Amino acid sequence: MSATSPIRAVLPPDIRARKGQSPLVVLTAYTTPVARLVDAHCDMALIGDSVGMVLHGMPSTIGVTMEMMILHGRSVVRGLQKAMAVIDMPFGSYEESPQQAYRNAARLMAETGAPCVKLEGGAHMAETIAFLTKRGVPVMAHIGLTPQSVNTLGGYKVVGRDGEANLVMEDAQAVEAAGAFSVVLEKVPMGLAARITQRLSIPTIGIGAGAACDGQVLVVDDMLGFFTEFRPKFVKRYADLGALASDAIADYAAEVRARTFPSDEHSFVDVLKGKQP
Repeated sequence: MSATSPIRAVLPPDIRARKGQSPLVVLTAYTTPVARLVDAHCDMALIGDSVGMVLHGMPSTIGVTMEMMILHGRSVVRGLQKAMAVIDMPFGSYEESPQQAYRNAARLMAETGAPCVKLEGGAHMAETIAFLTKRGVPVMAHIGLTPQSVNTLGGYKVVGRDGEANLVMEDAQAVEAAGAFSVVLEKVPMGLAARITQRLSIPTIGIGAGAACDGQVLVVDDMLGFFTEFRPKFVKRYADLGALASDAIADYAAEVRARTFPSDEHSFVDVLKGKQP
């Protein structure tokens, strides 16, 4: 966004200051057209590594690369004027060391224009979060179900039931103490999510974590009905655009085969009126 733009973009301190106020609205975006739609209604646009599954047909987020995140990050930032872009750090780009995380976070921010990054992990990533935030990289944390750890977790399951509740609370407090400006709670039981939200001084962004969180995030293709490979319980379909698109494509194919498209209305004459010799 131009430095002279009359519209002031949302930044991490603005998000942190929204703690306990009107709920934060977040959707994923991977392209410029969708970013423009999200920008009109949301506080944040998350360039999620879910792009690998949603747009590239990958079985999980594990195979997403830095180059993919940069490509889609640039596209989304071009479409935003006021909503804040948050870009995911892909698997393998930050776990090795705080220094590795800084190099890759700095690259994501510099090459996309996103003002912050998101990374997965709780207490074990606190050192890395602190290293980044002290060096000018705002961090949104992500705890509970962390999709990049799906092979270790044993599937996309709820995290925080029974004996796990204390561990999730400890993760939340650790990322807050490390300097994260907000934290995503994914597939955390709603009672636990409410207690975490009450205890933390930074906003919680829920996805499958109940209504008590300070905000909510969904994958835009899920809530619009474009992505239909599977449907998590926490997804509400606000439209069924996939079915509408399928019907439209079927109509187009039928008209092409019947030679009813293109009609004269969609074609060009050989000689314009008034141009005859």
